[in-house]
Amino acid sequence: MTVRVRLAPSPTGTLHIGTARTAVFNWLFARHHGGDFLLRIEDTDRERSRPEFTADILDGLAWLGLSWDAEPVIQSEWIETHRAAIAQLLASGHAYRCYASEAELEQMRERQKASGSAPRYDNRHRDLTPEQQQAFIAEGREAVVRFRIDDGATIGWSDLVRGEMRWSGSDLGGDMVIARRAPADRIGDPLYNLVVVVDDAAMAISHVIRGEDHIANTAKQLLLYEALGLPLPVFAHTPLILNQEGRKLSKRDGVTSVGEFRAMGYTAEALVNYMTLLGWSPPEGMGERFTLTQAAATFDFDRVNRAGARFDWDKLNWLNAQVLHELAPAELSEVLVPLWRAEGWSAPGASRNAWEQELAELLGPSLTTLRDGVEQARPFFERPEPDAGARQQLGIDGAIAALTAVLERLEASDSTDSPDLSVEQAKSLLAEAAVAAGVKKGVLMKSLRAGLLGSLQGPDLITTWRLLHASGEDRTRLMLAVAQG
Repeated sequence: MTVRVRLAPSPTGTLHIGTARTAVFNWLFARHHGGDFLLRIEDTDRERSRPEFTADILDGLAWLGLSWDAEPVIQSEWIETHRAAIAQLLASGHAYRCYASEAELEQMRERQKASGSAPRYDNRHRDLTPEQQQAFIAEGREAVVRFRIDDGATIGWSDLVRGEMRWSGSDLGGDMVIARRAPADRIGDPLYNLVVVVDDAAMAISHVIRGEDHIANTAKQLLLYEALGLPLPVFAHTPLILNQEGRKLSKRDGVTSVGEFRAMGYTAEALVNYMTLLGWSPPEGMGERFTLTQAAATFDFDRVNRAGARFDWDKLNWLNAQVLHELAPAELSEVLVPLWRAEGWSAPGASRNAWEQELAELLGPSLTTLRDGVEQARPFFERPEPDAGARQQLGIDGAIAALTAVLERLEASDSTDSPDLSVEQAKSLLAEAAVAAGVKKGVLMKSLRAGLLGSLQGPDLITTWRLLHASGEDRTRLMLAVAQG
């Protein structure tokens, strides 16, 4: 069998993390078996579908590295094929027109609610005579098209994740609407369960891989496959992504779209790595840090869990930090510089690239997300306000004298003529300044950090000083600290 899988997102919102995880599993399965990963944009919800959401979905998948193998199918362009399938079901007697009004259906639901019954359509128009149909038409009623579901039917399939599945027709809510209301001489807009079956068959989809919230739909769709005489795909229903309370991850939990994760500074490599772990257990010895290609080499559904996967921010943060820490300084600079430019920042001097790369190397070991690379870089581009700890440090005995001694030695060395301050020069200058000011080295170093960064926390002090020295900013900040002290 040639493996052909698909992702079928609805462009009624941005790319959700759950949809993206489904895309990852489809992609991995296709690549593992040398098959095709296809896209279908299910835009038949005309009121809510937006082209900007389609663009967001495609951009998000591309950013994650989930390449597809053919031009995306636009579902709305196949609507006449869907209507032809409905006409076939009407002609074969598998479907019929239902003229029940919304008011009548609401009354039915209220009675069921009052009696404690499960909501379901009571199939009241399943066997209308031609005369009854004409009477409803004469009243000006429009009809939906419903698909007959035998309450006594047993629907079964072998699920790649959940094993043998069995559903009773009586649990499917009565005869299913497959087309919206329309006049008697027309077929209304086709609905989800019908169009999915027709489209998957037309695309020769071999495996339908989607979330467990579609299990009831699968039971209904299998009946449609049979009625239309279409070949059945293999189904795999993956676990849902849950929040820490064990409920389905939703907008109430904050970040849920791929674009939001991207804006927060998570890398595509870490996010797809983490999504793979949401429900899939890697083989022993593989570890938890891997690439898409490495995962595809071993991925199959025998290691996909049935239980829901709880979203773990700590695990995602750890993976993202691992990705960033593995980058060479030049690679890290390449991804950080556009973020710095977006803030309106530029490096000093002619050796801009070297300065930016050295700053990236300085910050790299402490980064968890790329946004950390913006916030931690801020003091190198914008003059910081001293925090409480820095103000306290600059107020202790010897602090201002120490900074004054540093400034005097900078002036004496005439280092303004050179943008460079070597590590050896910096260490020698500090040793001389400490002696001249009569302070311990610790007081000098803490005071220097407070003066340069406005904080007692930060990266390696010598490298920080050298970077600020390249633009002369070190002198300005130290002079301000002395004046304020």
